Amino acid sequence: MAETETPKSDAPEAAAPEAATPAAPAPAEAAQTRQQPVQVQVNDDQAHATYANFCRVTGSPEELIVDFGLNPQPIGVPKEPIKVNQRIILNFYTAKRLLAALQMSVARHEAVFGVLETDINKRVRPQNQPGGKQQQQQ
Repeated sequence: MAETETPKSDAPEAAAPEAATPAAPAPAEAAQTRQQPVQVQVNDDQAHATYANFCRVTGSPEELIVDFGLNPQPIGVPKEPIKVNQRIILNFYTAKRLLAALQMSVARHEAVFGVLETDINKRVRPQNQPGGKQQQQQ
């Protein structure tokens, strides 16, 4: 499967010289040459898909550790320990790129399907909705 990525650099860009030279490209051309997408070939033949509804992030000054697992009791405090099925260890540069990719993906999803409510209690027992039990009891 091929994906397209834009090359990114963590280093600041070099300052442009004060005097423009006659051979300098037009601003539109310069922007196009800097932002050319790069085709990255990805082989996911050996990838294993796993579902997770639990995630824990820990780490050290050098890396982040992200554990994924399945919580069989998503409401309340689980009675049994949550079994971690997958652990991913990332450096902070990769974690920041992952954060940006996840933010962009969630924003696109919310633009199409609406805002995702992460508080499980608000999803299970919606508060103050028209026609809800709270208003009918009054």
